[in-house]
Amino acid sequence: MKTIAANELKTRGVSSIEKALEESGEAVISVRGQDRYVVMDMEEYNRLRVCELESALYETRQQIASGEFVEENVDEHIARIRNAAK
Repeated sequence: MKTIAANELKTRGVSSIEKALEESGEAVISVRGQDRYVVMDMEEYNRLRVCELESALYETRQQIASGEFVEENVDEHIARIRNAAK
């Protein structure tokens, strides 16, 4: 994965990101020598979002199958959340 220094990004702008993404699907932006951000093209971002949503759906289905859920109305739900926050 290509690393782009923040100073390079300031001087070369988006072209430095475009060049880095040609070599790899993602690039790291470092600030004062510390890796701080990751940039990627939209296609890769959308692919990751779909994976994240599929994972959440799988986890939810597993919880339902094992009985790890609560059935309640809105008022009961709000009361449970407020009590949990105390």
